[in-house]
Amino acid sequence: MASCRSTPCRRQPTQQGLVALVAELNADPSIHGILVQLLLPKHLNAEPIIQSILPEKDVDGLHVVNAGKLATGDLVGGLVSCTPAGAMVFVRQTHNEDLSGLSAVAIGRSNLFGKPMSALLLAANATVTTAQSRAKDLSAICRNADILVAAVGRP
Repeated sequence: MASCRSTPCRRQPTQQGLVALVAELNADPSIHGILVQLLLPKHLNAEPIIQSILPEKDVDGLHVVNAGKLATGDLVGGLVSCTPAGAMVFVRQTHNEDLSGLSAVAIGRSNLFGKPMSALLLAANATVTTAQSRAKDLSAICRNADILVAAVGRP
């Protein structure tokens, strides 16, 4: 049976300490997935920590290998973040598998949601507009969308 565990860090983790922890988890064959909870404290640079995760254990799909596969339409070979993947399940339950001819707007441009969501919608043949929360006349952009998904970090 699969299980999940949290690996707590020191109160003030160091960059080297987190990279070492990820290396330890990468080497453990009983660990099948690694997620680094973002946002990290300001003294840490998240990017090298994320890139130190083996692509096959990167459950957020943030490693450049997974992000690159998604960006090129390889939906089988890489891992995709659960939030956009789950949103696509809902979209497909509502609009069917093939979204050809449908207009989709994804509000948000984060690597965790906005960019992967746009790529998944494109792969399903939707015509996609990616917008940020500060876009001029965002309501007009959204008004004609058949599909609207948003994740902008605020209500």
